[in-house]
Amino acid sequence: MIICCFVFFCPQNHAAKLLVLGDSLSSSYGFEEQSGWVSLIADHFRPNHEIINASISGDTTGNGLFRLPQLLNKFSPTHVLIELGANDGLRGYPLYIIEENIEKMIEICRSKAAKPILFGMRIPGNYGTRYAEGFANIYTKIATKRGVDLLNFDFYEIATTQSLIQSDGLHPTASAQPIIKEKVQQFLTTTLGF
Repeated sequence: MIICCFVFFCPQNHAAKLLVLGDSLSSSYGFEEQSGWVSLIADHFRPNHEIINASISGDTTGNGLFRLPQLLNKFSPTHVLIELGANDGLRGYPLYIIEENIEKMIEICRSKAAKPILFGMRIPGNYGTRYAEGFANIYTKIATKRGVDLLNFDFYEIATTQSLIQSDGLHPTASAQPIIKEKVQQFLTTTLGF
C-alpha cells in the first residue's frame, strides 16, 4: 500500500483531510509516485489541507470495503474519495455487487463523520455495451440515491491519446497526470470548497 501523507495547517481552521481510496489510477501505476495526480494535488493544496493516498493497484470495491474501517480509524479523514470499481468491471463482476460494496463504503464513511465522494469510473466498450453502460451508470445512481458528490468520468482526452496511455491500453502515463490533477482539483475547489 502506498501511503503518501502530507500534514498541513490552515490558519482559517478549515483544513480538510482527504483520504484517497483507489486503485492503479490513484497509485501511480507504472511511474514514480511523486508524478501521480494525488501527489500533484497534495502539492497544490499545501499548506491548507492534508492528502492521504491509500490506493493500491489492482484493488476492487471488495478490497476497499475491507480496508476502509482500519483506514478511517488510523487517519480520521474529513473526506474520503472513493476511486474504485474499475477492476471489478474489468473482471466482469455482477453490477449489483459493485453497487452494494460502494454503498456500504459510503455508510461506513458517514458512520465515522467522513464525507464520502465518488470518483466515476468507466470500462472499455469491448466488455459489451450493456454491461459497460450499466457499470458507468452505477456511480450516478449511487450519487443520486445516497446524496453523494460525484466526480464524473471526464478523461476521454486521455483515453483517446496514445501518448497519454501506457502500452497496456488501460493505464494513464505520467504525462496524463497533470490533466487528471486539474480536473480533480477543479472539482474539489468548486464542489467542496477546498
